[in-house]
Amino acid sequence: MLTACAVVLALTLTATIYSAAHARSTASRTVSAVPSGTPSSAASVEPETPTASAVAAAPAAVAPVVPAAPAAGVTPALDAEINGIINANSQYQIGVTLIDLSNGSSHQYGVQAPFEAASTAKVLAAAAYYHLVEKGEVSLDDPLGDYTSGFQIKEMIQESDNDSWSLIMDAVGYSELQAYAASIGVSYDPLNNTLTPSEMAGILSDLYTGKLLNQQDTAQLLSYMQNTNYETLIPAAVPASITVFHKYGLLDDELHDASILTKGASSYVFVVYTKGQDESDIPARTDVFHQLTQAVVNGLF
Repeated sequence: MLTACAVVLALTLTATIYSAAHARSTASRTVSAVPSGTPSSAASVEPETPTASAVAAAPAAVAPVVPAAPAAGVTPALDAEINGIINANSQYQIGVTLIDLSNGSSHQYGVQAPFEAASTAKVLAAAAYYHLVEKGEVSLDDPLGDYTSGFQIKEMIQESDNDSWSLIMDAVGYSELQAYAASIGVSYDPLNNTLTPSEMAGILSDLYTGKLLNQQDTAQLLSYMQNTNYETLIPAAVPASITVFHKYGLLDDELHDASILTKGASSYVFVVYTKGQDESDIPARTDVFHQLTQAVVNGLF
């Protein structure tokens, strides 16, 4: 049911503004390299001014439900395979967290110290703004920059627009964002923008299971995390039969992807944070993402 609802939501919510070439193919594919430039800038095409209803509205949907336990789950063999990939790439700092959403069990691998979260933290900023909406303090129709706040959230998540992120952060307030993070068990300083892989995984787990936001806002935010402007990390190594919600991050020597993978009764949060030398090793680290993702997909689905 979760997968069916996610597909319906992705089809019925706000249309995307990027090329269809960014979407995944109908079969699993491997990407050997990603662009060396930071892909977090705003799209160069000036979008039409959106109406408030087109951005803020989300259709009714079934609230996220914790699925029944899958047959196997995270096994010692999968643990060993993930650790083996991390150990074979010790020239990088790699932190991985898996959360089985059927029972909430969390599995950590590699570095679990804080990383510069880069754009993965935009999910936290979006959740904090939606929280204010649900408290009645702000609205998705509020003007923010040249458009509405609802439109800025969509651009921040789907296109990873840093200008939109700045506007949302200012609208929430830095101290308020820090307090919101603390209220959901996350130690976060917006000025430093650091998170551990497990903290990021916890945010996604709480989002997907409906602990952060109401049904409509959860559905809308998840829909923005599909077919984004940067699909070459985790999504590129996932077959089309598995639904992926994710947010990547790329800043200097940090390269991350934070995802939710779901198919039938199996749903997992899968977060990979990496730190390398600089952007020159992004192609090699991208291959590590694919190795880890293929291990997780083969072991869990």
